[in-house]
Amino acid sequence: MNILSASAAAPASAASGDLSHGLGVDQIVTRMIEANKRRMDDLKGYTEERTYSVAYHGFPVSLSATMVVEATYEAPKTKQFRILSLTGSKLLADRVLKRLLTTEEEAAHNPQETALDPANYSFTLLGQEPLDGRLCYLLAVAPKTDNKLLYRGTIWVDADDYAVTKINAEPAQNPSFWIRSTEIHHVYSKTGPFWLPEHNESDTRVRLGGSAVLTIDYGAYKTTTTDAAPATDAH
Repeated sequence: MNILSASAAAPASAASGDLSHGLGVDQIVTRMIEANKRRMDDLKGYTEERTYSVAYHGFPVSLSATMVVEATYEAPKTKQFRILSLTGSKLLADRVLKRLLTTEEEAAHNPQETALDPANYSFTLLGQEPLDGRLCYLLAVAPKTDNKLLYRGTIWVDADDYAVTKINAEPAQNPSFWIRSTEIHHVYSKTGPFWLPEHNESDTRVRLGGSAVLTIDYGAYKTTTTDAAPATDAH
């Protein structure tokens, strides 16, 4: 799950061609889709241990919960989770953390519905800036439907690998009347040739007061590829 800090980049028209790489938004998106397909074709699966944490602060209570999970992905459409430990509020664990696992499993079965492509999103080129020493294109993305798993905001696309490396966004659809707003911050890191999730943070404000912060920290991935033995690569 990625979202809104493109202000540091100078706006650029998709047709202006004034970026150092000389690419317009359509070319960038096309290369991003092609590169992502190549990587996904090479990635047969992975396992990793991740930690989900949620903390709610409001009147009259503050609650928190943490869940450690072993995640397994098998290409092309299977994700499975095994809960290793669960501590804290049972209410938050059941209504927030466990539901996240169910949502992610369901989304894996229909990847085309959430794919970052022109079928689901409109793209606008904002500019470029370095991120962790690598040049990135900044693209504004706007969902074409109110699918609850889509988002609107800004993505950073690596100018060499054409992989999404960072997302700042908000959900396309407010998940509940009781939620005023949610900001999503998602970061990827490179594991071998693959860009996989490293950290996710969602900051939610509730209409009746209070706020909740959800974080997901992804551990070292053990990947299986089409032409290599399994290997472990820490972040």
